[in-house]
Amino acid sequence: MWLFAAANFSSLNIKIWSGEIACLINLIIYQERMMRNTISVFGLSLLIGCSTSKNIYQFSATTIDSEERSLSDYKGQVLLVVNVASECGLTPQYAELQQLHERFASQGFAVVGFPCNQFGGQEPGSAEEIKKFCTVNYGITFPLFNKIEVNGDSRHKLYDYLAGSDASFPGDISWNFEKFLIASSGEVIHRFEPSTSPIQQEVIEAIETALRTK
Repeated sequence: MWLFAAANFSSLNIKIWSGEIACLINLIIYQERMMRNTISVFGLSLLIGCSTSKNIYQFSATTIDSEERSLSDYKGQVLLVVNVASECGLTPQYAELQQLHERFASQGFAVVGFPCNQFGGQEPGSAEEIKKFCTVNYGITFPLFNKIEVNGDSRHKLYDYLAGSDASFPGDISWNFEKFLIASSGEVIHRFEPSTSPIQQEVIEAIETALRTK
């Protein structure tokens, strides 16, 4: 009787113990699967995060000669992006921008100009007229693009990146000749007010620092 009961009890213990092991194994397998899924999702999110990290190379624009150009063509260069105008009190800055371009071009630097007519209607001309004005009056050789809008609902996507709510230096463009210094990585590293001369010491030093860290 006692032997029978003991045997039954042992058998019951073995069944319970076996059941617990099975549950434990199933739990381990479940946790492993969950971990793999978590790692996969995490890895995917990292991949997505990397692929959507923005810089100016994701944008394109129409040149002054009506050719579509990707800004990735400037990859690896330090850039000074400027919204320009031909009939502004700051228009003489064209000469200083050209000086900058010539001074640092051999080191991998370029000024990039985007004509804009949003400030006092001071860039009313056609692309051909703008190009002729810049060439004849200032000998401009740095890249010029076609006229764009830099503020408002029709703002070019580049300027959404430069000055939009998620920008490194957010806020609407205040006037002609506002300047953005772009690192060789394509990211914005400085923003200068329109009244800041392109050959002012703080601009020169910022460009030199960016070129040293290319």
